[in-house]
Amino acid sequence: MAFKSGFVNIIGNPNVGKSTLMNAIMGEKLSIVTAKAQTTRHRIMGIINGEDFQVVFSDTPGILKPVYRLQEDMMAAVMRAIGDADVILYVTDTVEKADKNPEHLHKLADLLCPIVVVINKIDLSDQETVNKLIEYWQKLLPKAIVIPASAKEKFGVEKIFSTVKSLLPEAPAWYDKDTFTDKSLRFFASEIIREKIFLNYREEIPYSCQVEIEAFKEGAERYDISAIIYVMRETQKGILIGKAGSALKKVGTQARIDMEDFFQKKVFLQLLVKVAPDWRESKKELRKFGYEE
Repeated sequence: MAFKSGFVNIIGNPNVGKSTLMNAIMGEKLSIVTAKAQTTRHRIMGIINGEDFQVVFSDTPGILKPVYRLQEDMMAAVMRAIGDADVILYVTDTVEKADKNPEHLHKLADLLCPIVVVINKIDLSDQETVNKLIEYWQKLLPKAIVIPASAKEKFGVEKIFSTVKSLLPEAPAWYDKDTFTDKSLRFFASEIIREKIFLNYREEIPYSCQVEIEAFKEGAERYDISAIIYVMRETQKGILIGKAGSALKKVGTQARIDMEDFFQKKVFLQLLVKVAPDWRESKKELRKFGYEE
């Protein structure tokens, strides 16, 4: 049997469940998940290996119209994902307007690679609405395979995986068989902290924060991790820290617990907060945080 491999890139608008789907397929939490839009900022790869296949999944930021340089870099990552895909997983849901960001839908219609449209969150809808959405997407993208699913409930996930696997081209593996992701432990530590910021703060605070892992020491018994949370204004620093440091301590405790579960090792975590007014617009700062490529 010929070996098949390729890049299956997950794209779609914000908040449709791309990261939840990626995690469900991988059986591991690689992408942070919150109810807020624009949680995912980087392209994150997860790799599944089999006897005769290798699937390289990519989670990507939600499609949006950029307002500042960081968002421009996020959209550049999405465009690269569209350009190098062997299979596109376009995720929509039963909630969003089907014609949102139509210019990207036109690009999908022109692609030569196979497209699988996933209608997510069917657990929040009814059969009649789902049937109408299947019909709508089939007319809009006649060459696409349309699959209703609930990533949260893991309904339809096996069908999605078997479908994309069948669409892969014959090719050698891109990565070693024991490779699970392209990201480092430092990256996942920073993302876990950022997820806790999204979950614990409101309004502009999560979108004004960036996490940098200053030190990551791997000991036999535990990981010692030092992280800096950058904010854009002094007032945001005060909110992030909270009265007598209570808010920051809560974030640190939640992040440490998740890190210990993810790394399967004890973690000592230290958090500092600093002000970097223009980090979202600074090419130098964005490159330091891994956005500029």
